[in-house]
Order: sequence, then structure tokens, then C-alpha cells
Amino acid sequence: MESHGIPVTDLEPLRGGFWSSAFAYRIESREFVVRFAGDRAGFEADRTAMAFDGPDLPVPAVLDIGDAFDGAYAISMRHHGRLLETVRPEEASIAGPTIVRLLGALYSLPPAPGVPDAGHPERPAEEATRRRWLVTALVDDASGRTHGWRNTLSHDRKVDRLFRACQARVRELAEACPERRDVLHGDLLHGNVLISDDANRIAAVFSWKCSQRGDFLFDTAWCTFWGAFFPGIAAAEMCDRVLTAPWASQEPTALAGAPHRHHCYELQIGAAHLAWNAWVGDEAGLRWVAAHTAMLLERGPLAAGGTC
Repeated sequence: MESHGIPVTDLEPLRGGFWSSAFAYRIESREFVVRFAGDRAGFEADRTAMAFDGPDLPVPAVLDIGDAFDGAYAISMRHHGRLLETVRPEEASIAGPTIVRLLGALYSLPPAPGVPDAGHPERPAEEATRRRWLVTALVDDASGRTHGWRNTLSHDRKVDRLFRACQARVRELAEACPERRDVLHGDLLHGNVLISDDANRIAAVFSWKCSQRGDFLFDTAWCTFWGAFFPGIAAAEMCDRVLTAPWASQEPTALAGAPHRHHCYELQIGAAHLAWNAWVGDEAGLRWVAAHTAMLLERGPLAAGGTC
């Protein structure tokens, strides 16, 4: 490989994301991963995230970013582990505290330059609010990469009604959500986190293209929403664990209104993924997300007395 100037060995395709493909390889005793994508924005986000690296938040080092195949490539150090979503229910008592430590490490990060503020890096600071993002992220932006999903959803009356109901409820609940600036990963699970074989250590956190600043409970809601699809994550009961974590209770207002915030974020995630599955044409995924989101909408916030 030209970037190294010497031959590489053991080239191996890896499970890639929707927007990229990845390959592992070796140079002598060192192991690397090269990824290819249509542009370098996500790779630059990964390089920015290197500043977050720590014992409970290991971020692979990005060594090089460049142009290749009418797109971009990134070379990073390889980490080993299994995907977080492979955690089994019987491992929840070990994996749960491990994930809480990961979320706590994110929560403890200082304000981070280079991480989009509320998901709107292009807007003036006074307009880049988290409440605005929660609502506008559910609008089919003509300039967005996934433009066209709204028209597809509109052809299914049942799903369209569900989406509109979620959109209205998110708009209502967003007014009570705090304008926090915690660092969020924004896409935990789905092949972006490695955990050790014994589930007691996070081995790597990568793919930071969805990272932004906002309420730390959004990453918690991501785990609980998708936990319905990953039984081991569901068994870890992440919301209850986060609300009782020492790091979350140190700040007096950090957990104020947590059940309604958590409910808002779960509905926003559900509605956003109705849009995503419509855009990619995943009918099975659309039906699963619709069924789960409808249940959450009907259920409402969990245990409004304090736990979500």
C-alpha cells in the first residue's frame, strides 16, 4: 500500500457501515484498518474524536486520510473485540456497568471543538439549539443526503399517521428538553462499538460521523430504543443504570425531567428511523421500527416519578 511504502499482508474484508467499506491488514506485527467512503467528513469526525480517547472510551487512532476511488480513505489502528450488540442477556450484569462507564466517559468530556453544536454546525449559535434539531431533523431537507423519504412514507397511511403523531409529540416534549452541550456519539450499536469477549471492557468506539453536542440522555435513549432489537442490551436496563450512576447524580439538574426527555428522544429516534428505512427501502426494518415506535408512543414516559 502506497501510504506505508512497504507490502501489506493478511488483507481481510470487515463488516462495513452503510456509507463505507472496510478492510483489515497487517504490516509486520502491526494491524491496521483502511476504510473507503464517498467523502472524508466522517473520517475527519473520527480524527477529531481521537481527543476523547480514554480507558472507558477507547478511540482508534486515525493515521491518515486521503483521496481514493473518487472518494476518500482513512487508515486507523485496528482494535479487536466483538460488536456490542452481540451481548447476550445472561451477560447483562457485566455488560451493563461496562456500557454505563462508556456513557459516563462521554458525559465527563469537556466542551469539544469540532463536534457540531446541536447538529447544526452551519447555523449561527443562537439558532443552533438542541430543541430545534429534535424537530428539524424530522423534516425532509431538500439539500440532505436522504432527501425523498417523506414522499415514500406518505404512501403508507398507517405509517404516515404514526410519523405525524411522533413528530407532534416530539415538538411538544422538546420544549422541556435542556440545552445541554454534552458530547454525544449519536450512533452507538449498529457495528460502531466493540466490547471485550468477557463483556467487562469497551474495546473500541468508532464511526463518529453522527457525533454532536446535546443531552447525554440521547445516547441512553439510543441504547434503550434499539435494545428492543438486541436482547442483551435490553436486559442491561441502561436507563435505570444511568439514572443511578454516581456521575449522573453529581450535577443537581442533570436528571431533571429525565422520563420526559428520554421519551422525547426515543420517539425522535423512532420517527427518524421510519424515515431512514423508507429511504433505503427496508420494508422489514420499517415495519419493526413502526411497531416498536407505536408502542412507545402509546406507553408514554416510563415511571414519571423518577425513573425512565
